[in-house]
Amino acid sequence: MGRTGLSTTPEFGSQRSDDDQWDIVSGVGYTALLVAGWRAVHAMSPQPVARDEYAKAFVAASRDPYLAGVLANPGTSDDETAFPRLYGVQTRFFDDFFLSAGEAGVRQAVIVAAGLDSRAYRLDWPSDTTVFEVDLPKVLEFKSRVLAEQGAAPKARRVAVAADLRSEWSKPLKTAGFDVERPSAWSVEGLLPYLTDEAQNTLFTRISGLSAPGSRVAVGALGTCLDHDRLEGLEAAHPGVNMSGDVDFSALTYEPKTDPADWLAAHGWAVDAVRNTLQLEAIYGLLPPKVDVEIDSFMRSQYITAAR
Repeated sequence: MGRTGLSTTPEFGSQRSDDDQWDIVSGVGYTALLVAGWRAVHAMSPQPVARDEYAKAFVAASRDPYLAGVLANPGTSDDETAFPRLYGVQTRFFDDFFLSAGEAGVRQAVIVAAGLDSRAYRLDWPSDTTVFEVDLPKVLEFKSRVLAEQGAAPKARRVAVAADLRSEWSKPLKTAGFDVERPSAWSVEGLLPYLTDEAQNTLFTRISGLSAPGSRVAVGALGTCLDHDRLEGLEAAHPGVNMSGDVDFSALTYEPKTDPADWLAAHGWAVDAVRNTLQLEAIYGLLPPKVDVEIDSFMRSQYITAAR
């Protein structure tokens, strides 16, 4: 159970299936709402490295009691803000990736499994950029509705592509205006744990097939922080560290899988040096967190960039 003692809205006891569906308060879709909550909490911290001004609005619109409680009383210790800190770093990594791609002349951005990502509205894109957001229809509909209610306007041409990433999604993307002859920048953020190894490899195969020379990709490879049993043990030893409520990630995720950096290197991508959370924290000027060494190691992720 999370800090507030409130139960999360969705139930996670059922097994995944290859064609299961979800909205923003059920199944895998709820993890996007959790991330929005963590982004909102990170923005409240004394040293935020990324600010998502729309994250609170998504949580409020969902009427989720657990996350409402978290935002009302987020806690301030390094233990209690471990998840928000991790996702603040991740948000900054992908923000910088897209900004760098824009500076290099890339004018097509594809946010794979876009969830509640608001980069089309937050980042200062070159004016002729198109941002394609690929996700399930109900997730995209929720996001579009909330952003419209906030009076938000995209800073690039935003195109929502309703598609299931476990099936053939390249055709809907091209139908929406994606040009395979032009370089593109791709983000794969927070998605891979919820795919089987076969689905992950198929995803990268499709991205590769759509990527013209000059394209680039960024991948966030979450480490052990979705290990439910280990997370429960940490919560018992360090109350407040598990800011994910009752979500059993083990019911949503698949293991093991091919290392994304290895796959990309073997399929024609030039992979940059892989960085971890601690290295990015140093780059962003974050002071080392005062947390137990086990929490620190648990919250590590790998961050991968590659180009063609």
